[in-house]
Amino acid sequence: MKRPAQVHFSRWNRKGWSAFASMHKEVKICVLSVTMSILSSATLTGATKEKSTYVDSTRSRILEEAQITSSKAIPLRTTVPQVLVFDRNQEAAAPLQSYEAALRLLPSVDIRERGGKSIQTDIALKGGTADQTMVMLNGINFTDARTGHQSHSLPIDLQAISSITVLEYVPGVGALNGAINLSTKGEFPRYLRADIKAGNYGYIAGSVTGALDTKDSDLFMALSCRSSDGYRENTDFTDYNFYMRSESHNAKAGYFDFQAGAQRRKFGSNGFYAAYNPNQYEETATMLGSLRWLKQWNMLSLTASAAYRKNFDRYDWTRGTVTNRHNTDNVNIDFKAIMDWKKAGTSTLGLDYAYNHIFSSNLGLALAEPKGKDGRYKFADQRHLSNLYLQHYKAWRIVDLSAVAGASFSSYGPAALWSLSSNIRPVSGLSLRLGLGQSMRLPTFTDLYYKSAAQINNPDLVPEKALSYSIAASYNIRNWAFSLNAYYRDCFDRIAWVWRDRLVIDGVEYMDKWHSEQQSRMSVFGTEVSAQYSSDSSFLRLARLSYGYIDNSEKSALATSTIFDYMKHKFSSTLHFVFLKRFNLGLNAAVYDRAGGYNEFEFDENNNPKTDANGQMITHARDFKPYFLLDMRLSYNLKKINIYLDINNMTNTKYLDYGGTNMPGIWANLGFSVLVN
Repeated sequence: MKRPAQVHFSRWNRKGWSAFASMHKEVKICVLSVTMSILSSATLTGATKEKSTYVDSTRSRILEEAQITSSKAIPLRTTVPQVLVFDRNQEAAAPLQSYEAALRLLPSVDIRERGGKSIQTDIALKGGTADQTMVMLNGINFTDARTGHQSHSLPIDLQAISSITVLEYVPGVGALNGAINLSTKGEFPRYLRADIKAGNYGYIAGSVTGALDTKDSDLFMALSCRSSDGYRENTDFTDYNFYMRSESHNAKAGYFDFQAGAQRRKFGSNGFYAAYNPNQYEETATMLGSLRWLKQWNMLSLTASAAYRKNFDRYDWTRGTVTNRHNTDNVNIDFKAIMDWKKAGTSTLGLDYAYNHIFSSNLGLALAEPKGKDGRYKFADQRHLSNLYLQHYKAWRIVDLSAVAGASFSSYGPAALWSLSSNIRPVSGLSLRLGLGQSMRLPTFTDLYYKSAAQINNPDLVPEKALSYSIAASYNIRNWAFSLNAYYRDCFDRIAWVWRDRLVIDGVEYMDKWHSEQQSRMSVFGTEVSAQYSSDSSFLRLARLSYGYIDNSEKSALATSTIFDYMKHKFSSTLHFVFLKRFNLGLNAAVYDRAGGYNEFEFDENNNPKTDANGQMITHARDFKPYFLLDMRLSYNLKKINIYLDINNMTNTKYLDYGGTNMPGIWANLGFSVLVN
C-alpha cells in the first residue's frame, strides 16, 4: 500500500490549516512550540509518548526541523531516541516519594539506597556503577567529578520534574553506560501548588511549586524541604531545595533557557560507607546554574550553553568530628552548529569543554600551603576535557540513520569517539532499532586519591572504555505498548576497589586494604521486556509489567566493592485504578534479585563490632537475597485539593541494597496538596 505524501508546515499556530491531526497523513513540522522541550526526542521509544501538561499554541518559537515519525537526536550528542521512563501526568497516582523511586522499577536502572527516602542514592544503568552514569538536568550535564554518589544530588524534588528520559550511546566522556535526563516544567501556564505530608519516624515534607507564563517568557519555581528522625539509630536527615527555570524568546536575539538552584542536606550515615561503623555522618551542599541560547537562520541553527556546579561535602567517621571535607567545581561549555540540508539530512558540528577542580582534606595532590577556612584543604587537583564531533542524521520513508564521529582530548591523551544507529519502521506502530558505539569515562577524584585506614588510592588509573551493542523492538497499537531490548557491552580497563590481604606499593607493605585497581576487561549482557496497557476512561487506567535480566562475564575470585553486585533479575509491575469518580489507587510491586554478596559483621551489646583473638573483626560471608517490595497510594481528588495516603514497603520486607545497611520497613505518609490557578 502506498504511503500518503508528507505535508509540510512552517508554523504551529491557531490557523485553519493547523489542524493537521485530522488529515490522517504523515505531517512534517518545521517549527515546534518551545513548550515541547528542545531536548525531547521526536519518538520516545519503548514507552508511551510524553504528554505535555499544556500546550500554549499562541506562541511560535523556531527550533530545528523534526519529523514526528522519526527520531530526533539534537541538541544532545546521541544517535538514538530518548526513552521516556517517567511522565508526570501518567504517574500522578503512583506512590513515589522521589525521582529515584520513580527509576527504581525500571529494568535497566539499578537504584541502590543508603537510608530512607532516597537521601543517599546511587544510580546505575545496565549493570554499571554510579560513576559510569551521566546525570543531566534539562539536557545540561551536571555530573559530579568527585564521585557518582553526589551526581544525583540536584536541587529538585519529584514535584518539579515533568519527565525523565534515559539516553544511550552518548559518545565522548562521562556516560560510559548512558545518561539520565531530568526535565522540569510547570504543570499549568499559571498556577501555585502547595503540598505537605507527614508520617512515620517523624517524617515531614513540604513543597511549593508555581509557574507564570507570558507571551514571550516562562517562569517556573520550586521550593521544598523534608526531614525525619530516622527509621533506626543515626539515620535522621534534613533536606532543603530551591530551584528556578526561566525561558524567554526574542525574535532577533533567539531563545534563552536559564536555570539555577541550591540544595543542602544533612544526614546520619549508620553503616553507609563502612557497615561496622554506626556513627558516620555527612553534610552536602550543591549550587548550580546554566544558560542555554538557541537561534535559527533559515537552514542554519546555532546553540550554546554554559553551566556551573559547586559541591561541598563534609564527612564524619564519628558524628561531630570532621574527617574529610571536599570542595568541587564543575564547569561545562557547549557549542553546536546545526545545518539542515533538507533532502540530504541534518548535520551537527559540536564542541564542548569541561573543567573540574577540587580542594580537599583528602583528595588530590599536596598543596604547598593549605587553603580554605582554618587551612582545611591540604590537597587539590584539576583537569581539562574537550570533545569535538560531527553528527549526521538522515530520515527516509521507513528508515532513519544517524552517526557521530569525533575525538576527546584530556590529560590522558586523545581518544576516538563514535556511534551508529538505525531506526526502522516497517509497519505502523512497529519500530526496530540497532545501535553500536564507543564510550568512556575518566576516573573520579575519589578513584584516584581516596585513602583511609581501610583504603589505598591509585593515582595511576586511566579512563575506562566500553564498546556497546544493542537491538530493540517496540510495538504500539491502540491502548497497548510492547518493547523488547537486548544489549551487550565490552568494558576495558574497568575500575574497581579490590580487597587485598597483602599489598606492596613502592616497597611498602599493607595488610587488609581496599585498593583502587584497573580490571583488565569485563562484558555485560542484558535483556529487557515490557508490556503496558493504558486508558483515559476505564476503571483500570494503567497496567505495566517489565522484566530485566543482566549477566556479568567477569567471574573473578577477587573481592571487589560494588562491581559485581549488579541487579541480576528484576520483575516489576504498576497498576492504577480510578473508582467512585474521584478515588485513585496506585500500586507498585517488584521482585529484586541482586548478584554478589557482602560481609556481615557481629556486634556486641554496645553496638561495637566483635573481634577474634587476633583482633580481627568477626564477619560472615552472605549472599544478597531476593526480596519483594509493595508500595501503595490511595488518593481523593476534589478539583483543587488532593488528599493521599502513601504506604511504602507494605509487606514490611527486610532488605538491603548495600551490605550491612538495612533499609526501612513499612513507612506510611498522609498528605494533601492545594492548587491555585
